[in-house]
Amino acid sequence: MPEKRPPVESETSPTPTTYVSPSPHLADALNTRRMMVDVVIALTPAMVMAVAVFQWYAVVQVGLCVLTCLATESVICRIQRMPFSLRDYSAVVTGLILGLSLPWSAPWYIGVIGSVAAIGLGKAVFGGLGYNLFNPAMVGRAFVMLSFPSQLGASAYVYAESKLNVLTQATPLSIAKRLAADLAGGEISVEQLQSHLQSIGGAWSLAAGWVNGSLGETSAVALLIGGAYLCLRRVAAWQIPAGILAATLAFIELGYWTNLTPFDPLQHLFAGALLFGTFFIATDPVTSPLTGMGRFLFGLGIGAAVAVIRLFSGYPEGFMFAVLLMNGAVPLINRWTIPRPFGGVPPERK
Repeated sequence: MPEKRPPVESETSPTPTTYVSPSPHLADALNTRRMMVDVVIALTPAMVMAVAVFQWYAVVQVGLCVLTCLATESVICRIQRMPFSLRDYSAVVTGLILGLSLPWSAPWYIGVIGSVAAIGLGKAVFGGLGYNLFNPAMVGRAFVMLSFPSQLGASAYVYAESKLNVLTQATPLSIAKRLAADLAGGEISVEQLQSHLQSIGGAWSLAAGWVNGSLGETSAVALLIGGAYLCLRRVAAWQIPAGILAATLAFIELGYWTNLTPFDPLQHLFAGALLFGTFFIATDPVTSPLTGMGRFLFGLGIGAAVAVIRLFSGYPEGFMFAVLLMNGAVPLINRWTIPRPFGGVPPERK
């Protein structure tokens, strides 16, 4: 019998297609919603301390910012005929960070205006989530800071007639700025300076969080717990906090030994918004560099800018301006830190 041969496939018969891509061939569950939920969880200790220190001031301020951010994003999505992105929790995180960055005394309209600016100017005008160049919460914070300087200045944090003892004293960084100016002007002696510093308390009393300041920045312990959680969950890249803290502490150490500030590096670390911004603002994956080296350089730039603003400017705190400045430099950092391909750059084809 003749040998049977397999049928010859016609030229038009479909052939299986195999797609080959570089490793790793693993599915990662790190999506936007999970990352935002992790940020909310990490902010919980700071929120608890804010309520413990400032009581209902914190609840009203943060709640108003979150609700306004959600409403603003809903309206913008409706205007653009896009689905409302409530499920990704990005607007919730923006509202939480903005609310915790405001003082307890901020009038209600400041939280509303800041939230609208954060979502509208910091996020929507760039195309929505994932396309914004600047951190939305800091865009809103800078907008109201420049629009309402008297309501958000150093004097706005103090209410001498309050029943809460925390509200009757100035913020630690404001006190440090005033003492440095008085010492440089000869109005107080070194012994008087040391007496004032003892009344403020050391670094560990600042870390406990029972001091005046913005709602979410007072407790260093709560912020370190939340920041460690974000780094362990790989939501925050550890290179950014490492660069920020290394640069800030190094420059503050120089300023401390040259009498530019009465606070030592550890007191500067636990006072103000340094830890809050380091773990919850600068680590925003959308507005930070892509490579490990780029992230570390990004952190170094923020830390250096924070130290320069704290030591030489009239502002006692400088993290907001520092992070916005370095957000603008992210495209250049990404270009400068493109990793070299394995095996070298391939030759150009003629």
